[in-house]
Amino acid sequence: MNIIPYLNFAGDCREAMSFYQSVLGGDLELTAHKDTPSSAHVPAEMQNQIMHASLTWRDGTLFASDAPMAQANSFSGVYLSIHPESIADAERMFTALKEGGNVEMPLEETFWAKRFGMLHDRWGVKWMFNVD
Repeated sequence: MNIIPYLNFAGDCREAMSFYQSVLGGDLELTAHKDTPSSAHVPAEMQNQIMHASLTWRDGTLFASDAPMAQANSFSGVYLSIHPESIADAERMFTALKEGGNVEMPLEETFWAKRFGMLHDRWGVKWMFNVD
């Protein structure tokens, strides 16, 4: 069984997922509402918004879409826990994701990890880093 996080953005899914791909790597697929058979049933202002995005790696997937404003960008109780293979990778990713966001706990050595840190990125997505 896989559990795949699915993020809902308030109209900026394309920007967020493209940024995540630039930081995390992987293959990104984006499908706008205008490119689906159901486009005739979607309001004009949502035609360019993302109906479904998929960022995939060898061992994981992150899904996302643009959602009605009332449902989007409310990532209150969830962290995406990321486990980079090296300290250098963790530092590079942490530095990129914290731009425009908020560091909750700096990336530093702990008694359980070579590096651990927590942040909220510019879209409000919460990330937890752990380098074993």
